[in-house]
Formats: sequence, structure tokens, C-alpha cells
Amino acid sequence: MKKFKDRSLSAKTAQSTVQSCIVFGIIVQIVALSFYFANLTTQYIKTADTTVKQVRMSLMNNSDLVSYSDSIMERYHSLDDEQLKKVGTYEYRRSFTDIDTTTTEGGTYDQLFEMLADALSFHTQNDISDIYLAMYDKETSALVYIVDPDIISKRFRTGEWEAVGMSEVDRFLAADSEDDMIYDMGMTKNYGLLCTVGSPVMSGDRISAFVLADISLNNILDGMGRFSLGLTITVTVVTIIIAIIQTRHIRSRLVEPINKISDASLRFASGGKYSRDKTSFFADLNIRTGDEIEHLAKTMSSMESDLYDFGENLLKVTKETERIGTELALAAKIQADMLPNKFPAFPDRRDFDIFASMTPAKEVGGDFYDFFLIDEDHLGIVMADVSGKGVPAALFMMMTKILISNYVKQEKSPAKALELTNNYVCENNREEMFVTVWLGVLEISTGKVTAANAGHEYPVIKTADGSFELLKDKHGFVIGGLAGMPYKEYEFTLDKGGVLFLYTDGVPEAKDAEDELFGTDRMLEALNSSESTKPAEVLERVEKAVAGYVQGGEPFDDLTMLAVTLL
Repeated sequence: MKKFKDRSLSAKTAQSTVQSCIVFGIIVQIVALSFYFANLTTQYIKTADTTVKQVRMSLMNNSDLVSYSDSIMERYHSLDDEQLKKVGTYEYRRSFTDIDTTTTEGGTYDQLFEMLADALSFHTQNDISDIYLAMYDKETSALVYIVDPDIISKRFRTGEWEAVGMSEVDRFLAADSEDDMIYDMGMTKNYGLLCTVGSPVMSGDRISAFVLADISLNNILDGMGRFSLGLTITVTVVTIIIAIIQTRHIRSRLVEPINKISDASLRFASGGKYSRDKTSFFADLNIRTGDEIEHLAKTMSSMESDLYDFGENLLKVTKETERIGTELALAAKIQADMLPNKFPAFPDRRDFDIFASMTPAKEVGGDFYDFFLIDEDHLGIVMADVSGKGVPAALFMMMTKILISNYVKQEKSPAKALELTNNYVCENNREEMFVTVWLGVLEISTGKVTAANAGHEYPVIKTADGSFELLKDKHGFVIGGLAGMPYKEYEFTLDKGGVLFLYTDGVPEAKDAEDELFGTDRMLEALNSSESTKPAEVLERVEKAVAGYVQGGEPFDDLTMLAVTLL
């Protein structure tokens, strides 16, 4: 065994040099760029922190900074939401013009503006793009500008604000000392990668404002790009050199034998029908490498004759599978086309909305739904579940659907339509199949629903101001079970804004990994998880809940649902 391992393919094939070099280069690059970015960013932040603290001291010593900032924020908090939405307009700016003599030279605003502008012009060489006075407002999650000396096109006027993230607001407002180093970093639209460093202006234990400085970190990104490019080129060159040497070494011991087997495989595949009396494609290779490659050549030679038989059988099976698949696909298309599947189903009607869906457990299913206008004021609604699955159930489904639709249009009575359908099915039901049916007729103008239930699931009703609840109606016998069975009608009223939800047992009987049923309680919980009464959204809630419950498992049964809302 040890001798075989010494001669194995894995022993002859050196570790993947190219991949190792690339991985090593990536690791080196990540570590180097991390140090590069961290060190330079720290220097920038420290410089900006020193700057804002110096500016803050200068402003405190030479102006009534606290009083002016408090006045601005007091006025800001006095504005209602509609006034705050007008930020940037002349009307909004007028709300702050009477706080200080900003139009008269020598006011507090002019003093602060001049000192901040001087500081900004002095520190631009440190990549500080703006130094300004502002205050974070936690209630509105906004940064309120007090004095901004930036260029006119980018300047924020006194009292103007912009939305910021709550993480930034909390970070700055958490400061409890003027000596704290506070900063926030992020990608901005106008400046690229930007870091905001601030120093709080304290009035006792309270923060009145912040002296803030914006630092552009674009130079760091540019430097990182150049460094990354150089390192990438170096790693690439080294990788190419080592790869060439390694490739020459393994070519004779690995690549050429594999190519021989590959060429033989191609000749075998393109040789048409294989004849047993022909020379073997693989036995003539004469590979003597003493490792897995030699073993592979021998295996291919011994399997060569078996592949012919397998190919012949596979061809027959494939043709039969393709034929069955084509027929099933056609059956599924025919079944889908038999059901109403264009929504909105009645685009000209504004007094009700309806939506339905069916997801078969197999290519074709036995569930079906139907809805149709009997006349301008009556809507027929059907939800049914045929016993069994697959093509037989689909055929039985189509027959039953047509019968129910025709009879209810003739009789206008759900009970009578079910009775006639049952009698007809029982006379022509040699396979002894059956179907459960809920059939209702909605009088659209009044919301009155006349319904009959042939062994189907309970319907679910939602009143306009209530929640979804089961309507435990009385069940009749299933269609196709016994001829001559009577069916009883019952009535209920659907309010304006109310919803009727119908389903098959594929919903409550969906199973999780432990074979526990989804159940009607979870179904009602999903229905009541939102206030929306749009039929499509009602079905979507249940479908998502079932999918999350079964966790991608094999569907137990067809999943069919219908919802109608009276508008």
C-alpha cells in the first residue's frame, strides 16, 4: 500500500503552485492594504480632531456661540413637519433671519462665518473639505446646519438640515466631554469616501452644537489602488514563472497520459455504433504510469463493451421518457388553460376583485378552481379537489369542472348543480374516483352568497372590520360517491370590504420535516398577518407561510387557493 501511495497521482502532482501564489498574494494584499488604510486614516482623523478642537476654542473665546446655536435649534424645534419639508426654499430660510443680524455686518453669524472660513482656508492642505458648525437632532434624525462657510453651491444656510443615519446621530450625541474624539465614516455622493470629525460645544452637561470637519479620503483610495496594482503585477509575474516550470514537470507524467485517454474517449464517442469485434480504443493505449491514470485506462477498457449495451438501453429509455415528458407537459398546459388564469379577470368591474392559483404536486394535478359571471349581478365560484393525482385526476377534473359550470348556469342553484353533477359522474365512474366541491353564487350587489358543500374544506370569511375566520358549514357527500345524494344550500353575506377565501387540503395538510401538518390555525394566522384584502396578496401570504413551513420539502398535495373581495 505504501508503494502505491508513493506512485499515486497525488504524489506526482505538486501542490497547485498557481493557486497558492494567488491566495498568498491576495492575503498579502489584503493585510498590506488594511494597514495602509488604517494608518493613514488614523493620521487624517487625528489631524482633523486637533483642528476642530482648536476651532471650537477659538469660536468659544471670540463669539456668543452657545447662545446663537441654542437660538437656532430652538427655532428649528418650533417648526412643524410641513415647514421642515420646505428646507432649501426662501420661505424656510426666512424662519431663521430674525435670530441674529445676519444681514448686518458684525453680527454673531458673521463672526462665526469669518472664523470658520479662515480655518477652512488654512486647513485645506490637510484634505479637509469643510469646517462648519452644526447640531445633531435625535428626534428628526437630522443634522441641522448653524454656520457653513463652504462654497455657495455646496453651502447649507442657517437652519437648513439633511437626514443622517441614527447610528451617526447616536455616536455624536453620546459625547460627554469636549476632549472626546468623535468621528463617522461613510461613502457620499459628492465627496466620495468622507470622514466627519466633530468636537462638541458643551454648555454645562448639555451639548449645544458641534464643530465639524469633513475629510476627503479619496487620496487614500487612490494610493491603495496604485499599491494594489503594483502588488498584483508582481504576484502575476512570479506566478507565471513558477507555473511554467511546474507545467513542464507534470506534463510528461500527467497531462500526456490523460490526453491519450481523452482522445480515445472522443474516438469511441464519435465512432458510431460500437462493434464488439473492433479493436478496443482503450486497450491499445499502453499506459504504464503505475498510478491512478493507468488504473483509469484499464477500467475504461473493461467498461468499453458494457457502455455499448448501456447506450442502447439508454437510448430506448430516453426516447420513452421524452415522449412521456412531452405528453405530461402538454397535459399540464391544457389543464392550466382550462382554468381562469388571466388577471385581473374582470378588468371592467369595480365592485369586486378575484384572484386564484393552483400549484400541482405533480406535472398535472387534480385540484381545480373556477369562477364565471352567471349574469351581470351573479358570480359563480368553485373550489374542488379530485381524489388521486396525475393525468387520471386531471381528466376527471376537467369533466367535473365543465359539468358544474354548465349546471349552475342553468339552475342558478348550487345544491341542484351539485346534485345533477353527482348523478352524471356516478353513471360514468368506472374508476370510482370522487371529488370534493365547494360551490357558491355571489350576488354582487348585495353580497349575499348562496353555497353548497360536497365534502370540501370549510370556507374562510373576513368581515370588513374583522379577521379571517372559518365558516363551519354543513358538508354533503362527495361528488361521484353515491348517486341520488341530495345537497343542502346555505346563505351568508359578504360585507363591502369583506373577503371570501377558498382552498384545498394541500394547504392545511402540508407537512414539515417531522410530518406535522400545517393546519388551519397556521393558515388563519397567515391570513390575519396583514390588513391587506387584495386577493392576490391574501394568497401570497398563505403561499409564503406554507413554503416556509415545509422548508422546500416534497409537496404533499396540490396547492390551490382562491380569494374574492367585495369592493
